Amino acid sequence: MYDDMPVDRESMEFDVVIVGAGPAGLSAAIRLKQLEAETGREISVVVVEKGSEVGAHILSGAVLDPKALDELLPDWREDADCPIDTPVTKEKFMYMGPAGSMPLPVWAMPDMLKNHGCYAVSMGNVCRWLAEKAEAMGVEVYPMMAASRLIRNDDNSVAGVIVGEAGIGRDGEHKASYEPGMELRGRYTLLAEGVRGSLSKQVISEFSLDEGKEPQKYGIGLKELWVVPDEKFQKGLVQHTFGWPLNNSTGGGSWMYHFGENFVSVGFVVHLNYKNPYLSPYQEFQRFKTHPEIAPILEGGERVAYGARAITEGGFQSVPDLTFPGGALIGCSAGFVNVPRIKGNHNAMKTGMMAAVAAFAAVGEGRQADKLVEYQRAYDHSWVRAELHKVRNAKPLWSKYGTIFGALALTGLDLSISTRLGGFSLFGTLKHGKTDAESLEKAAKHKPIHYPKPDGVLTFDKLTNVSFSATNHEEDQPIHLKLKDPSMMTRVQLPQYAGPSQRYCPAGVYEYIEEGGETKFQINSQNCVHCKTCDIKDPEQNIVWTVPEGGGGPNYPNM
Repeated sequence: MYDDMPVDRESMEFDVVIVGAGPAGLSAAIRLKQLEAETGREISVVVVEKGSEVGAHILSGAVLDPKALDELLPDWREDADCPIDTPVTKEKFMYMGPAGSMPLPVWAMPDMLKNHGCYAVSMGNVCRWLAEKAEAMGVEVYPMMAASRLIRNDDNSVAGVIVGEAGIGRDGEHKASYEPGMELRGRYTLLAEGVRGSLSKQVISEFSLDEGKEPQKYGIGLKELWVVPDEKFQKGLVQHTFGWPLNNSTGGGSWMYHFGENFVSVGFVVHLNYKNPYLSPYQEFQRFKTHPEIAPILEGGERVAYGARAITEGGFQSVPDLTFPGGALIGCSAGFVNVPRIKGNHNAMKTGMMAAVAAFAAVGEGRQADKLVEYQRAYDHSWVRAELHKVRNAKPLWSKYGTIFGALALTGLDLSISTRLGGFSLFGTLKHGKTDAESLEKAAKHKPIHYPKPDGVLTFDKLTNVSFSATNHEEDQPIHLKLKDPSMMTRVQLPQYAGPSQRYCPAGVYEYIEEGGETKFQINSQNCVHCKTCDIKDPEQNIVWTVPEGGGGPNYPNM
């Protein structure tokens, strides 16, 4: 995986190679096979997934807008195996203070922000179901296959990916179990890696796909899945909050969804443009659960799963060019989350479908390794772009003016106008400015935040919670979290930023330890839940997330 010496590998040829078995990748695969059935023209499709199984790395709230699914599989409601079975029946929206809350009128919100007609789901289970559909149609789906690098043609266009490299020791030497991996070559490669995918990050930079765009913005979403007693369960209830425990200048909020059989998905988002290096998104989440509006719902219940994942929040201004020679970005690899709706799965699915149509046509014309300009054109005229355009100022208004005035007042006004007037905004199109890494300020400007100790019943320490993500990695492999300058972590980041990685990481991967009278920086890569927050928030951009061996990372159940 990390050895650049020439290696003999087996090779397989496909028309389309898809990296990532999330909603975007699987929707693309299904649409390609639907086009095959409609036209009678065969097309070979493979989907590779780095998780131990499809769905293992899928973490989302989630309330699903079925708009794209209705296009892809119109009869899904009649499918007895479909896991989408909890329509939203009631929704609440609140602004939280330390000891109470103020309800916000759902009826007064723009229709786009309402959840009528949507479904509370486990997106992991939705993806497992979509994978079964894809395989039944002839798609080859390979889990435990991490795509570690791109294959190139002589003109530098993308020709596929290398997957399945394994058996390299931490010292970089080949072990007895070494596997060189396989080349999966395709006429086109669709990158559906999700947020901050390592290959997607590479092609965006190499082909300048973000030139002229605003920097991508992110949040970190932390989630626990609880099973609660019957008397606490309100199937179909969707609840969102702003405010406490975050201050007015720190963006974020919570969700709580009741779905399935007594499941409550409770989660917390912190926007990663926060300034205070002492802030811990994980601890803010734990503190949130102690609020008198939240704790009674969870008391008597049992936390059964935990996870964390970065979220794209840049929206319209930050979507890069979608195509590069030999492939395209789909889903959260490009960033199609609608921040005020707290939704992106429907947009991910639709972009996968649009890319599939473009790729199918190109293969049929005998093309390969060029740009799928038809996909870019389809996006430019799609409801995905129109939706993101209407909400384009929500994130920058929130960031500039804070939660009360920016998110609730100005964004509320802007969305009311924009959704009624086809995207017109009094603010034009605002810019994001700094990256999230650049937003972090020196520790000297801030006071430390003292978080309460976990009680082990409602609140939990990081390592205990990580055990509920079923995270595991082969220990004797190169550390997949790379430091550009190892000395920087103790030389710069500890004295100047108070070592923020030990707080922004939600899994206890990074810590400072005393050894032989010296402070050392330690990476516990075994704990990594693949959230990518370190790659995003590190103030010097000194940490680089790379893909570990396939099958490593979390194994999320019902998430």
